[in-house]
Amino acid sequence: MTPTTHANIAALNAVLGQTFRLYVQTHGYHWNVEGPNFRQLHALFEGQYQNLWAALDEIAERIRIQGAYAPGSVAALMAQAGDEETPAQSAGDMVLKLVAGHEAICATLRDAIATAGEAGDEVSAGMLTDRLEWHEKELWMMKASMR
Repeated sequence: MTPTTHANIAALNAVLGQTFRLYVQTHGYHWNVEGPNFRQLHALFEGQYQNLWAALDEIAERIRIQGAYAPGSVAALMAQAGDEETPAQSAGDMVLKLVAGHEAICATLRDAIATAGEAGDEVSAGMLTDRLEWHEKELWMMKASMR
């Protein structure tokens, strides 16, 4: 494997880990949200965690296609994810923390898209661009709901 391929796999692993962390965080918020916006946020969080769950498989398969093994344990995924935040208690704090999580993964995705391009991996670059588009749309919706 070339150094460029290794960098591409590392970038995909970072996206996978952050996606997993955001999935767990979002699913937990779906379970625990309450307050006047319960219904709206419960449904929003459900849509997000379902999308994130589906993305995990797609990202892991791209890692396998590159010739590497995808992380196979929670510990291995979390090692790729970075620091875990303290769970939010209020609905407003949940949205703020999810905004921060989506912004962080957007930055990781932008780096991973560039890395995939350098590796000549157009398929991963396209998949990652699609992920970035989804996260940016979710950010827009959550930020608009906070105004």
